[in-house]
Amino acid sequence: MTLHWLLAVLIVAMWCIGFLLLGPMPNIDPQKIGILLIHMSAGMLIFALMVARFIVRMWSSRPVDATTGNLMLDRIAPVTHYGFYILVFLMVGTGFATAILAGLNRSVFQGSGEPLPPSFAVYPTFVAHGYLALLLVGFIVLHVLAALYHQFVRKDRLFRRMWFGRRASDPLGRSEIIPPI
Repeated sequence: MTLHWLLAVLIVAMWCIGFLLLGPMPNIDPQKIGILLIHMSAGMLIFALMVARFIVRMWSSRPVDATTGNLMLDRIAPVTHYGFYILVFLMVGTGFATAILAGLNRSVFQGSGEPLPPSFAVYPTFVAHGYLALLLVGFIVLHVLAALYHQFVRKDRLFRRMWFGRRASDPLGRSEIIPPI
């Protein structure tokens, strides 16, 4: 659960940094290298945390799957959850590949003073990185809408299960879905 929320905050922050700070900033702006350092370092942290989260998810017990009451939607849920892993790993991969192609290790991490390329858009990996970021935002919006649906339409107290502390009204603290009221 901690990994889920930490990654959620980091991924949203990375999206904001990428689209709201880095995107509009020209590559000749000297501040861009410092922001790229934060963006790239956070990307590596997200990768490490996603690997850890995937391992934890595979090796630990999980609560019973929440049901929507619709067989088709219930079958889509695990696909979208694993889709998050794939999208984030692809984001990291395309970011890493762009950094290699653009020589960012020298200018960003080694402080060589080399200028950034005039545009990152010449790198197909950068273009893919941007499209994947938009797709990831779409997944996040659907994820949030599904959680809201569970909480307010199904009334299955999913938010309580997603938050810290003892799980919904189980005296042993097990994570089980509580039937709707």
